[in-house]
Amino acid sequence: MSDTSHGKNATFTLTDNRDGKAYELPVMDASVGPSVIDVRKLYAETDCFTYDPGFTSTGSCESKITYIDGDAGILLYRGIPIQDLAEHSDFMEVCYLLLYGELPTGQQKGKFEKDITYHTMLHEQIANFFRGFRRDAHPMAVMCGVVGALSAFYHDSTDINDPHHRMIASYRLIAKMPTIAAWAYKYALGQPFIYPRNELSFAENFLHMMYATPCEEYKVSPVLSRAMDRILTLHADHEQNASTSTVRLAGSSGANPFACISAGIASLWGPAHGGANEAVLTMLGEIGHKDNINEYIKKAKDKDDPFRLMGFGHRVYKNMDPRANVMRDSCHEVLEELGIKDEPLLDLAMELERIALEDEYFVSRKLFPNVDFYSGIIFKAMGIPTSMFTVLFAVARTVGWVAQWNEMVEDPSQKIGRPRQLYTGYTERPYVPIDKR
Repeated sequence: MSDTSHGKNATFTLTDNRDGKAYELPVMDASVGPSVIDVRKLYAETDCFTYDPGFTSTGSCESKITYIDGDAGILLYRGIPIQDLAEHSDFMEVCYLLLYGELPTGQQKGKFEKDITYHTMLHEQIANFFRGFRRDAHPMAVMCGVVGALSAFYHDSTDINDPHHRMIASYRLIAKMPTIAAWAYKYALGQPFIYPRNELSFAENFLHMMYATPCEEYKVSPVLSRAMDRILTLHADHEQNASTSTVRLAGSSGANPFACISAGIASLWGPAHGGANEAVLTMLGEIGHKDNINEYIKKAKDKDDPFRLMGFGHRVYKNMDPRANVMRDSCHEVLEELGIKDEPLLDLAMELERIALEDEYFVSRKLFPNVDFYSGIIFKAMGIPTSMFTVLFAVARTVGWVAQWNEMVEDPSQKIGRPRQLYTGYTERPYVPIDKR
């Protein structure tokens, strides 16, 4: 196997050792990052498939939305570094950027925010739908069900071939997801649902629906609102991860957008994907007290010990998670705003952070605290139960799913997803009647 130099007509030569025949496969260059070998005609020409469990070496689509360089610790939304967006922008501006490819003008942003705001209410019958769940139902189960059911309430935005339908469905999903999430939380508590408030920002409205009651006025803290806005921004999209790929695969069949996003939520629910920040708190609970940290640090360094430090390092980022520093600043701002000084679990987390940033073992291996480490601490400090952590992730990621789904629908080269397999079962054999088995 060999490849020619990259360029407009670059090719990859594949030699079949069975018959010595060589095949020229086109190489497609990215604007930045790895090129890809176009294997779409591979089966027709060679009678072979590629084999790539998990698709970790396979490009499933062409995209202009998000770029990640894990080795360099880079995350770009439409070419703009995530650190710049978290510092200078807000979530609504980021939503516009992901959907439309450019930062909005002041007029465009104002109209977009108004359009999103006036879609935040849910159809009143959906409140009855919530009441069909058990009070102790996991909120992610509720989210899957309610989001999937939106297609039964909003028939006027399910034609995926109509650009206007797609826009309305996209806006509805972004706008209604915080309401659905907050109502799932309220339902579990047995508290009344709090309706959206049009005068509040996206993050303020979400926190208000989470924490307000009809008994008294609830003032949203600007510090907590800003921290929530950053959390939403940092989690808005992350390229072709498991849940995004699920949304694209479901959408490739022509399924309506509400069903596709519900499928993404189901994928996100998995502990290997959206449950990482919940795992951080579970780990902190196991350590128990900061006096026990040295013992657990030793366990983490022992390759034969099953204990692992959750929230350190990242599967994609082999350097510092570019979102972590922003989240770290927000974490400390939230702890200061809430006046939390004597919470043992949070004291433990801060001490663990200090040790990991100074210990040569972790520094040399670039096992730095990642975004999940800090977001879990923030949610804990804000009084959000661990069962809601992944729900908040879904609220943030909805815009990324929607942007990726729209891009897929508009891509003329996309086909219905149909992964192949390496079959290793029985070859054809005769049926044996039951009396002869």
